[in-house]
Amino acid sequence: MKVEKVPVAVLVSGRGTNLQALIDACDQPDYPARIVKVISNVPDVAALDRAAAAGIPTVVVSHKHRSRDDFERALVAELEGVSWVALAGFMRLLTNTFLSAFPGRVLNIHPSLLPAFPGTHAVAQALSAGVTQAGCTVHFVDAGLDSGPILCQGSCAVHEDDNEDRLAERILKLEHALYPMALRWAVEGRVFVEGGVARAVIREGEKRWWVETD
Repeated sequence: MKVEKVPVAVLVSGRGTNLQALIDACDQPDYPARIVKVISNVPDVAALDRAAAAGIPTVVVSHKHRSRDDFERALVAELEGVSWVALAGFMRLLTNTFLSAFPGRVLNIHPSLLPAFPGTHAVAQALSAGVTQAGCTVHFVDAGLDSGPILCQGSCAVHEDDNEDRLAERILKLEHALYPMALRWAVEGRVFVEGGVARAVIREGEKRWWVETD
């Protein structure tokens, strides 16, 4: 059976490993989304190379030398026909100038168990705090700092000999599994927010909480 593929855009700023996970998922015939554009606010990043290698149109919309409103209006202008937006390592806070164009249709993935450790260097924050569990969160984007309703999370133990690189690599494995699953829920219309809390219609074999098993 042919699956209708919903047009999605991905915003990036760096390596694009989560972008690659979404590209790989969208390549599957039964996956209900297709990435129609990748936008970076930074030129010459690896994420743009990943998109180009997959035949996905790319554009750079620099945030430099323009106001936040002008930057976000320029982003919106590039996203005509897009139904959902996924942030994948996009290192800019978005305001209602952008979010009002995609109400309730912007997702992000963050390398911590939100609401703990929002913002940059989340893995280093977790190690400095001495936590025993770390992980990642897929959440809806609002105008705050990683403060939108939580859709799903994955956790892993923090080992005694962990450094930032080792822990970040294990968290990334969780991210690469969770993000395509969460985007599937979104484009299939299986997620909603009530009273600031995200809900999802879960099918057999799916789960909102993943635990590292390796």
